[in-house]
Amino acid sequence: QVQLVESGGGLVQAGGSLRLSCAASGSIFSINAMGWYRQAPGKQRDLVAAITSGGSTNYADSVKGRFTISRGNAKNTVYLQMNSLKPEDTAVYYCNADVAVSYSRSYDYWGQGTQVTVSS
Repeated sequence: QVQLVESGGGLVQAGGSLRLSCAASGSIFSINAMGWYRQAPGKQRDLVAAITSGGSTNYADSVKGRFTISRGNAKNTVYLQMNSLKPEDTAVYYCNADVAVSYSRSYDYWGQGTQVTVSS
């Protein structure tokens, strides 16, 4: 079993910054990729940013230049630095990890979500 624990959400004014953290633990052989998704009320869950084990990153167009995803030294943590926040960034943010539990098996895991609210 693998657990993802997120932290760092909260309430911030437009133009402010927040940093989200996610730590993976459990029966982990290796982590192929980690990422952040968000879901606003009444909308689907969308990719915000992702990073592979090799360090390649991918961002949603709406956050490019404002958000930065990074991995911790231990490689089982991922961070999302969010700058110049806008009210439209308000959503529940979910951590996601593509985890190899053996040489031949990988599974997708999700965190419980953390609320980010940006006031205008």
